Amino acid sequence: MGNSRAPAENAPVSIPAEVLRRRHPVRLVVRDELDRRRLTVLFRLVLAIPHLVWLSLYASAAIVIAFVTWLIVLVIGRVPKSLHRFLANYTRYTAHLLAYLCLAADPYPGFSGDGSYPVDVEIDPPTKQRRLGAAVRLVLAIPAFMLSLALAGTAVFAAIAFFGAGGLVVTIAMLAWFACLVRGQMPRGMRDAAAYAIGYGAQTTAYALLVTDRYPDATPGRADPAPELPPHPVAVRVDDELARPRLLVLFRLPLCIPHLLWLTAWTAFALAAWILALIAALVRGRVPRPLHRFLAAYVRTWMHLGCFLCVVGRQFPGFVGREGGYPIDLRIAAPARQSRLGVLLRLVLAIPAALLASAYAGVAFAVAILGWLAALAVGRMPGGLRDLGVAALRYQAQVNAYVFLLTWRYPDSSPVLVGRIEPPLEPTPVVQP
Repeated sequence: MGNSRAPAENAPVSIPAEVLRRRHPVRLVVRDELDRRRLTVLFRLVLAIPHLVWLSLYASAAIVIAFVTWLIVLVIGRVPKSLHRFLANYTRYTAHLLAYLCLAADPYPGFSGDGSYPVDVEIDPPTKQRRLGAAVRLVLAIPAFMLSLALAGTAVFAAIAFFGAGGLVVTIAMLAWFACLVRGQMPRGMRDAAAYAIGYGAQTTAYALLVTDRYPDATPGRADPAPELPPHPVAVRVDDELARPRLLVLFRLPLCIPHLLWLTAWTAFALAAWILALIAALVRGRVPRPLHRFLAAYVRTWMHLGCFLCVVGRQFPGFVGREGGYPIDLRIAAPARQSRLGVLLRLVLAIPAALLASAYAGVAFAVAILGWLAALAVGRMPGGLRDLGVAALRYQAQVNAYVFLLTWRYPDSSPVLVGRIEPPLEPTPVVQP
C-alpha cells in the first residue's frame, strides 16, 4: 500500500469540495488505546536501536532525494509521484518512530513508513507547487523549524532537544516512561500533546522536503478523530481578535514592566496566603473562600500577563486578575473538598507537572518570538500560533492553581482548547494585596 492516500478513495462523498481544499495535505491520525506493555516500555530505547541505525541511512537517502526533487520542481513545478512516495514514506516513518520512542504508541513500528500505525500521518498525492516558493523553501521553513525545535516533534529536533534537556516530546517521553511502568497506561493528555507535536513535526518535514507546499498548521487539536478535552476546574475562554496594533507589539516587553514589578510585590502576599490555605486545608479539608479568591486572582493575573507578553492576547491586561477582565480569560471553579494527604504532599506531587510546565514554557517562548515577528510584519497573530500559546499558558496556569491549592485536579497536559468548564463556577471579585 502506498503512503499517499487520495481523498477521493477514503473521504466520504458527503464532504464538501471546499472542505477538502481547506484541510491540510498532511494530517494526523490517532487510533491509540493508551494501554502499554510494561516490558516493552522498560526496554523501549534498546528495542529502538535497529530503528535508530536505519534512520541515519534513511535520512541520508531522503536528503539526496529531496535535493533531486527540488531541482525537478524548479523546472516543472511538480514532484514526480515516485519521489513523492519515497519522501512521504520517510515522513511517515519518522512520525511512527518518534511516536514509539516517546510512548505515544505501543506497537513496534515498521521500517518503511508504509502501512498504518496508531499515531499515523495521512499525506495527499502530489500537486502543482510554485517554483519561487520551492526555491526559497528552507528559508521559509525557518519559523516552522523554530517551533518544531520547541515541540521536538521530529526525530532530528527530538535528538537536539534531548541533549539540550528540553523539548515538549522529550519531557513527555521521560515522564511517560515512569507513568507507563507504574500504571501500564499512557496518560491521555501526554499522548495527545505528543501526538500533536509529532503531527506538526510531520507537516514541517513534509514542507521542507517538498512533499507539499502548504505551510505547517500550528493549531492544536487537528487530528482524526478530534481529541476531546475533559472538564477541568481551571479552564480558559478565548474571545480575542487576531489583529495586533504594531506599536503595542513593538514595545510589548517594556509595557509589561509595571506588571512584573506589581506581581513581584504581590508574590510575597500570595505565599503568605498559600501557607494559610495549606494550614486550613489540612485542618478543614477545604481552602476558605476568601483565600481561594485571593489566590485565584493572583494566578489569573499571571495568566493575563503571559498572554499579553507572548502576543497571544491583544489587550493590555489589568492589575487585579478580575474574572472576565481579559479576552483570554482563566475561569477557576469554586473551592471543593480536597484530600488532606494530597494537600500535604502537594509540592512533591507537582514535580512532574512542573517539569512539563517548563517544556510548555519553551513552547510559549517560541510562540512569543514568532508571534512578535508575524504581528510586526502583517499586523496580525496567526490563529494556530495564538491557540498553541493559549494551550501552553493554560497548562502553566493549571499547574499554578494546583500548587496554590485552588483545585485538587491534576493539570491536563493536552494542548486541545475545546472543552467544557466544570461547575460550579463563581465570579471572582477584584482582589489585591
